[in-house]
Amino acid sequence: MHAVILAGGKGVRLRPYTTALPKPLVPIGDNHAVLEVVLHQLSVCGFTHVTLAINHLGPLIRAFVGDGSSWGLQVEYAEETVPLSTVGPLFALRDRLPEHFVVMNGDVLTDLDFADLLHGHALSDASLTVATAVRTVPIEFGVLDVRDRHVVGFTEKPTFRYRVSMGVYGMSRRALAPYPEGLSFGFDQLVLDLIQRGDPPASYDFEGYWVDIGHPEDYDEANRSFEQLKPVLLRQKEKEVEAV
Repeated sequence: MHAVILAGGKGVRLRPYTTALPKPLVPIGDNHAVLEVVLHQLSVCGFTHVTLAINHLGPLIRAFVGDGSSWGLQVEYAEETVPLSTVGPLFALRDRLPEHFVVMNGDVLTDLDFADLLHGHALSDASLTVATAVRTVPIEFGVLDVRDRHVVGFTEKPTFRYRVSMGVYGMSRRALAPYPEGLSFGFDQLVLDLIQRGDPPASYDFEGYWVDIGHPEDYDEANRSFEQLKPVLLRQKEKEVEAV
C-alpha cells in the first residue's frame, strides 16, 4: 500500500512553532514529531511505500526521514519548485502511483485506520473518498429566522453539527487524469470538479480521535492529549507485540 503525505506548507498559522521547523516536524509529547507518528502508523497499518511532497524547509524533512527504513518503509520525495496547493503536487506523481492510494496532510494526528480507509475506497466506485469527522460550531447569539422583514423564528445560541474533511483521502489515479502537471489545485476544487463530472466523492465517516494541527491552540490540544493516546497512536505491530 502507498501513501502520499503533503508536507510542503509553510505553517504560517502555527507560528512561532514553525519559525525554524516545518510543520510536520513540530514535536508532540516528549520526543516525537508529528510526521514520525504518522509514518509509524502507516507502517503498522501495512503500508510499504510513502511519497513525501515537500517544499518549505524540505531538507530538514529529508534529513529526519531519510529513506524511511527506520519505520520499515520505502520513502521517496517529490519537491515542489513553486507552491502547488494540496492536489497540484500529485499531478507530477500520477504515473508513479498505484491505482489506489492514500493522500493526507502532514499535520494530522488521528487514530484512523489508514488501511481500512484505503480498502473501503478501493471497493467503492468513487475516484475519491474523503475521511470525515464531526465538528460542532456554537453560536454565541440568538439566531433569527427573518422573512419579508419579519422575525418568524428564534433560536437561542444554537449549536450546529457538521461533517468536515479530515485532510485524509483515499484516491484513485483516474481522479487526477484531466489535469496538467504544474497546475496549482486544491482539494476543494477537486471535490467540486468531481461532483460536476458526475463522479461524486465517497465519504468515510470516522468517529475516533482527530486533530488538524493548524493553529497554536490545536497544537496545544494535541500535546495535552498525546500522553493519554500514545499507546494507541504508537501501537506496535501485532507480531511485535507477540514477541515481547
